[in-house]
Amino acid sequence: MQRGFLAIFRSLLGSLRDLTPILLVIGFFQLFVLQQPFPDLLGLVIGVVFVLLGLTFFIFGLEMGLFPIGESMGYALARKGSVFWLIVFSFALGFGTTVAEPALIAVSAEAAEVAADGGMIENSEEAREDYASGLRYTVALSVGISIVLGVIRIIAGWSIQWMIIGGYVLVVIMTVFAPKEIIGIAYDSGGVTTSTITVPLVTALGVGLASSIRGRNPMLDGFGLIAFASLLPMIFVMGYGMVIGT
Repeated sequence: MQRGFLAIFRSLLGSLRDLTPILLVIGFFQLFVLQQPFPDLLGLVIGVVFVLLGLTFFIFGLEMGLFPIGESMGYALARKGSVFWLIVFSFALGFGTTVAEPALIAVSAEAAEVAADGGMIENSEEAREDYASGLRYTVALSVGISIVLGVIRIIAGWSIQWMIIGGYVLVVIMTVFAPKEIIGIAYDSGGVTTSTITVPLVTALGVGLASSIRGRNPMLDGFGLIAFASLLPMIFVMGYGMVIGT
């Protein structure tokens, strides 16, 4: 018990260290550049405390639960020798964690509003919901497929450099032909997929998988899944824009 409290305290100090530069920057610009007092100082202090505690428990929870379970599942599935179930788990992990990602929901809803205002879709609640849902599921599908590709790369020992280069070449080519209204959304979709739950689980999966396969180096082969999860949504969303724009 005492060891657990000590670990939480260390995590709290680490979170405080990470937040300090942000707080110093905000304080400097508010007091010395804008030369204005903080509005609702008490609310600001309470908010910072909540952020500090939330970040502390989140990081502690990742280290205690998500990282170990991700590594152990990747290792166990690889040792089991069932490529089918490994691929099914990889797709489900990528799709499931992305489709419920709050950042993606927010971006999809905002994109639907802008598309309706710009005349790309009918300005009705049903049309906006269909557009937002289509965008969400397109991104989630792309992340699921990207994790599968990353897992196959680890198993087969393919070079990540050429796969990433080829993917971005395709992104550049599709940028030329995709509707201009969807390009920015597509690029942002690559960022919102790297969520607080997806990243630790997927990273742990890759490391655990690479550790369990003979001839694979966890440092060289275990990382890179997140790169695929950021790349494929751009391709899929631009493709989605081409389809609904025709």
